Formats: sequence, structure tokens, C-alpha cells
Amino acid sequence: MEIFQTEFMQRALIAAVLVGITAPAIGIYLVQRRQALMGDGIGHIAMTGVGLGFLLNSSPVWMATLIAVVGAVTMELIRAYGKTRGDIALAMLFYGGMAGGVLLINLSDTGSNANLSSYLFGSLSTVSDSDVTAICLLAAFVVLVTVGLRKQLFAVSQDEEFARVTGLPVRALNLLIAVTAAVTVTVAMRVVGLLLVSALMVVPVAAAQQITRSFKVTFVLSVVIGTAVTLSGTVTSYYEDVPPGATIVLMAIGVFVVLTAAATPLARRRARAVAAAEATCTADVPGTRRPADEVNA
Repeated sequence: MEIFQTEFMQRALIAAVLVGITAPAIGIYLVQRRQALMGDGIGHIAMTGVGLGFLLNSSPVWMATLIAVVGAVTMELIRAYGKTRGDIALAMLFYGGMAGGVLLINLSDTGSNANLSSYLFGSLSTVSDSDVTAICLLAAFVVLVTVGLRKQLFAVSQDEEFARVTGLPVRALNLLIAVTAAVTVTVAMRVVGLLLVSALMVVPVAAAQQITRSFKVTFVLSVVIGTAVTLSGTVTSYYEDVPPGATIVLMAIGVFVVLTAAATPLARRRARAVAAAEATCTADVPGTRRPADEVNA
């Protein structure tokens, strides 16, 4: 096929697969923690790293990773220790990150707003060999953390107090989640862009939750959905000449709508089955009468 014969598309497809795996893998923990918009905030901060990379003539991906990690750790500390003005501090951090990125990239000799746009919204043609290498290394870290420590991260995401009582290092695990989310943002920025990466971290998870009940099944299905939409969106953007990031996110939302529509009748049947089972159990308990029995009595 033609799409596999061009080098830039080979790189783009590799990056798309890695993004499809890593974004929902960490996103499921953010959804459990009710921090669905954390990726969006980290994306704003990572813009400063991109601009700094152009200014210092270094890799924007690695520089964005460094700045995003520092920003994510700061966000977690503000969340843990911030009081009434914590939201103001976060807002200044987000807006300062975006403004810093625009300023720094315009101060550099090699960067411009056009370069910044490819990081904001994704660009298939600009994924280089060095980008693929960085994405592979960062993606390996994300998979290692989200799969290898899934039980501990799930416990912290569900109930911090219970996790603390059981002896888990809650503070360290919270910081690890924040760092992993920051790494994921920089992994995904070349494909979907910094402004849309949060959607890919959340929407596949929300779609999977419509038809699943266990955490394990939700994790696997969300990764499958993420991989499917990133690959489909990448291929579509190549043939139809449309923005890859926007295409991928809209496809993910489409999957969410379809699964939500399919889950409605399933939920109704499940509710009727549960009600019937409860009625049967009530009837089998000696001395217990159902409402219908009371009416006939």
C-alpha cells in the first residue's frame, strides 16, 4: 500500500500506535481520580518546553518532557497542599506555560508560530526519526508504570485514605501518576497535539466504561479503542488531507456515542434481571411477602 511506502507515514503510524496505547493507559487513572482535565493543563505547561527547545537548539520533545514533568509535580503539590487559592495558582501556571511557549519560540532563530502550531494540533509530516526514538522510550516508561503498578495506582486512585492505611506510599504514587501523565502528553503531542491530548486520555476510557464493569476490562478496552482511533485517524488524515489530531479526537467521540447508544438497552435489561433476581430472593425468604402478596392478603 502507498501509505506504508512513505517514510514519514511509517514514522507517523508508529507514533500513532504508541499514543493510542499510552494515552488511555494513564487516562484511566486520571478519570478514577476525577482529574480528567489534568492532561490539558500539562499540555499548556509543555508549550514552554517546546519553545525552550527551539531557543536552545535542542530537542523540543525532550525539553517539553522535562518542563511538563516539573509542571505536573508542581500541580500535584498544589493539589495536595494548596488551600483556597490553589485554583488561582494552577490557572497562573497553565496560562504562564502557554504564554512562555509563544514568547520563547518567537525569540528563537529557528522557530516560529508555524512550528508551534504543529505541536499544538499535531502534524504527521513533521515526525522525525529522533521524535520516534523519544516517543518509543517515553511510551515504554508509561506502559511499565501503568501496567506494572496497576494495583497500587488503582488503590490510590479509588481511595487515598484506604491506600494509606494499607501501607502504600500514597504521596509517591500520586507524584508518579502526575509524572506519567506529563510523559504521556509529550508522547502524544506530535500526533494529536498538546491542546487535544487530554481528550485522547479521557474519551476512550469514558467510551469503554459504557459497556464494562471491571477495571481490568475497562483498561484493556480503552487501550484498544485508543489504538483503533489513532490509527484510523492517521490513515484518514493522510488520504483526506485533514488535521490528524482533530480527526482522531472526533473519531474517539464517535465511538463514545455509539457505545453509549448500545449500552442503554443493555443497562435496562440488566436492571430488569437484577430486579427479578431480588424479587425471587425475597419470595424465597420465609415470612417475607412481596407487594403483590400484601395486596392479595
